[in-house]
Amino acid sequence: MCDLHENEKGQREISRRDALRGAAAVGAAGIAATVTVQASAGETNPYAEPAEPALPPSNMKLDLSRTALVVTDPQIDFLHPNGVTWGVIGASVEEHNTVENIETLFKTAKEAGLTVAVSPHYYYPTDHGWKFEGALEKLMHKIGMFDRKGPLTVDGFEGSGADFMPQYKKYIEDGKTIVTSPHKMYGNDTNDLTLQLRKNGIDQVILAGMSANLCTESHMRELLEDGFEVAVVKDATAAAKLPDGDGYLAAIINFRYMANAVWSTEEAVKLMKG
Repeated sequence: MCDLHENEKGQREISRRDALRGAAAVGAAGIAATVTVQASAGETNPYAEPAEPALPPSNMKLDLSRTALVVTDPQIDFLHPNGVTWGVIGASVEEHNTVENIETLFKTAKEAGLTVAVSPHYYYPTDHGWKFEGALEKLMHKIGMFDRKGPLTVDGFEGSGADFMPQYKKYIEDGKTIVTSPHKMYGNDTNDLTLQLRKNGIDQVILAGMSANLCTESHMRELLEDGFEVAVVKDATAAAKLPDGDGYLAAIINFRYMANAVWSTEEAVKLMKG
């Protein structure tokens, strides 16, 4: 699906194996055990909408003239089988049809003339000199996730894990899509997304991308704090499943608690078409 240079591909395969073993990550057996437990426990879908919700329903109504589609981290390391996280995130991506759903949102937003913004995640060599890190930061730096050779060069970027998914490039590289400065942790408080949206007269956001309980949820929280009305597209995201917890389940609960709306891709497309 994307042509990685052979040496890069070999290095990334080693990195992925490193990510799936040892104390810093989880082994494939652990992932399988988690999935098996869920399956055996579960005639019921843990992600299904509650039959009798206690929270009030959404009353968000789109005004397309002031709405943007925002996609977090639509990058190879999260969404492609060659990405360094695929061993822990691939099952969730495939379960929710995430890759295809994100493309559907891009396509529909472009056809509807909406503002579209991408908030990418990049690490430069200087970022590997941080003196302290959280658990996921340690892992991401260890496996070379989203690595670029520097902020002023794109050498080695094409086809790397930091690059955009190939099928999204025709939407992202059309000269109209806002590609923000990179966020370094999880949320957009470290990049210029809010500035870009405000300068384009946007106060409603349709939010999708990767990964659900990390960058996507953090963007939702920051945008809400900045006064945006935010709808999260629940099947245009995904998250890691680990013995430590199912990231998607954690995120979907918080989306329901905090977002102004939680839609499926089908619902979002219908609303974007007006």
